[in-house]
Order: sequence, then C-alpha cells, then structure tokens
Amino acid sequence: MTAMDRSAAITGMGAVTPLGVGVAAYAQGLRGGKSGVRLLAFSDERIKSSVAAQCVGFDPLTVLGEAEAARVPRLVPMAIAAAREAAANARLPIGPELGVEESRRIGLILGTGGGGIDFTLSQAEAGHQGRRPSLWTITNGTHGNLAGELSIALGLRGPSLCISTGCASSSDAVGMALDQLRSDRPGTPDAWIVVGADAHVRWETLWGMELLRVISTRDWRGDAEHAGRASRPFDRTRDGFVLGEGAWALVLERPAAARRREVRPLARVLGYGATCDAFHRVRPDPEMAECVRAMHLAIEDAGLERTDVEVIHYHGTSTQLNDAVETQAVKAAFGEHASRLVGHSVKGAIGHPQGASGLAALVATVAGLTGADGGEAFLVPTINLGEPDPACDLEYTANVSRATEARTALVNCLAFGAKNSALVVRAE
Repeated sequence: MTAMDRSAAITGMGAVTPLGVGVAAYAQGLRGGKSGVRLLAFSDERIKSSVAAQCVGFDPLTVLGEAEAARVPRLVPMAIAAAREAAANARLPIGPELGVEESRRIGLILGTGGGGIDFTLSQAEAGHQGRRPSLWTITNGTHGNLAGELSIALGLRGPSLCISTGCASSSDAVGMALDQLRSDRPGTPDAWIVVGADAHVRWETLWGMELLRVISTRDWRGDAEHAGRASRPFDRTRDGFVLGEGAWALVLERPAAARRREVRPLARVLGYGATCDAFHRVRPDPEMAECVRAMHLAIEDAGLERTDVEVIHYHGTSTQLNDAVETQAVKAAFGEHASRLVGHSVKGAIGHPQGASGLAALVATVAGLTGADGGEAFLVPTINLGEPDPACDLEYTANVSRATEARTALVNCLAFGAKNSALVVRAE
C-alpha cells in the first residue's frame, strides 16, 4: 500500500460551534480572533463558575422536530447538523437519497466524552421532583446508542461506532476511521462520517470540575464585557479551562473512492498515534514520555520526519499544569525543530469542548490552512495570550491570525485517564 493509499482523504467538514454554525462561520470567527465564551445563561449558588462557551446560535429545531429534540441529549442535533454539513460539503449522498447498498458503504463514528450526561441528569431531576422520567433515559445514557441515533438520522447502514476516551475521544475516532480505511477486510466502508460532540454545560458538571480544580472559577459577572478573556491558553495568568460545547464532523474516504467520485480532498489524515501514561486518573505524567511517544508514532505512521511538521495544534487547555507540561513535551518530541514550529490552541476562542476537542482542533487547523471562510490560508490565533509565561516559551500565534503557506500539521490531545493521542494532517 502506497503512502497516498494509506492516507484518508478529508472531503468534507461540518461544525456547530460557540463562534457560529457552519465551517465558514467557525473559520471567520477564528481568523478574526473572536471569543465564544460568555456569561452562563443560568446562575446557581452551588457553583463558582460564571462563564462557558455555548452554541447560542444553534437551534435544535432546525434539525429535529420538537418531540424528537426532547427525546435526545443536546449533542445529538448538534452532531446531526455538523454531519449533514460535512456530507453536503463532500457531495456525499446520505439519508433518503441512499440506496441500501450505498448506505452500507458509509460508516459512522462518534467521539464523545460526556455523551448524554445532560439528559441523564435531567431525568434524575424529574424523578426526584415526582415527575415521570423519559422512556429513553437508558438509551440516552449509553454512549453507543447516541452513535446509533446519528446513523438512523443519516440513513447509514455501515458500522455505527462510538469512541469515548475523555478529551481524546474524537481524535481517537479519526484514528479508528483511518485504520478502517486502510483495511481490506470484507465489508469495510469506503467512507466514514466522523463526529466529535459534547454538550453538557450544567451546574452539576461545572461543580464536578470545580472539585477537581481544573476549571476557571473567576467571577466575570461584574465584567461581562470582558468575559471572553476567561480562557487564556499559555498566558501567565491562566487559571483553568472554560467548559465548552459543540460538534465538529469530517467525511473521511479512501483516496481511490474520492477519485471515483471526482471529489477533490480538502486535506489528508496521514498518521495517528495513541498511548497511555498509566500514571494518574486526571494528572499527566510530568515526564510526558507517552505524550512524546504518541506524537512520534503519528509522525512515523505518516511516513514523515519530525522536521516535515510545520504547525502544531496544542491541546492547550488553559490550565497551569497542562499548558506547561505540553510545551515541554513538544520540545522533547521535536528537539531543535520545536523552536521552528508554529503553534496554536483554539480553546481561547471556544473553551474546552471535552471529547470533541480533537475534531474541533483538526477542523480549525484544516479550515485555516485551506481558507475555509473564502480568504487566504491562515494560522489560527491563540487568543487572550497577553502575558507570556516563562514555562510556555514556544510560538503560539498569539492573539492575531496570520497568513501562511504551511501545509502539514500535528494535532495533539491529552485526556483524563492518562491518555494521549496525535494526528498528522496535510492540507491539499
């Protein structure tokens, strides 16, 4: 199998984000250095958190009827919308347009961390208040059923899979799709719709993150105008991540299948690597050896040298610990080349969308390198980086996007559960 055939062609992308609905709106917001972080739409005396990055411009009723929308977690209509955009962008027929045989050649992989936890919490609350919980409480509490919801909505009869590996979920979903597209096993689809989605901004989840001391608890209610500065990756004053939500999607195809359909790829996924620290349930190993190894594995899988990578999209959560140790990991992984890498983190703009992080970063990177908003190719800025931190001393594209001719990027992810994953992508 040639290097070209070992790649996965990205022929379409979709997005429902705190910066807007659609890839073009997402790219435009990123190019302009906008923030989707806002004051919470609710208040609760049990939590200190005052901000989140929510998709306020998305209406679930544009995707599902009112009765259906009430039967599923919030991420489902978001994921359907992102998947449909990706399929339309790829000119890939889905839904009623598909015949049975065609529908069997398209698979679906959902990457999610929290899945339907918001729905489960709402039904538990209903039960405690003496109201009848939903008939669909159990199905929505099982992540795999959510992938089924998407396959049903899109009319896909290929494998319907779910990956839940914390914040690495959607990166690992892309990696699984890449492995599947390289396979010659009978029945393996020619195309996959891969979706990363999480949406559980509730007082309960915010409270749980406060207990872990990983989330920003600064009170922005007296300074609402500047609430968009709450997430500050790599900034010396950063004080934790801001919870986000959203859905991002890709259509990944075998290169030969894309050629047969006469669809020009936007980019290619070239390599994937995944490891586990086996160290701690929420803290990364300070040595970061397995994070380094994941990056090396992804580059090796891509058939590249470390010096071929031009851009790195950091996990960049905006916590004191993670941003510093991830910087050190990149130095260890790339050696002298680390100082020549251009880096960025999208989380200043969209907060931390948990299991959707990998695809949020991948779509952002490809959207930038291909000028998905109709402009020239650009590097995504890391916004709110005002005070350099001596422990974070690489290039992060601070605050302002800039034009680029770079084509090859690595997307890095870290996750609770001691997990690491990395993807290598090249824009066409």
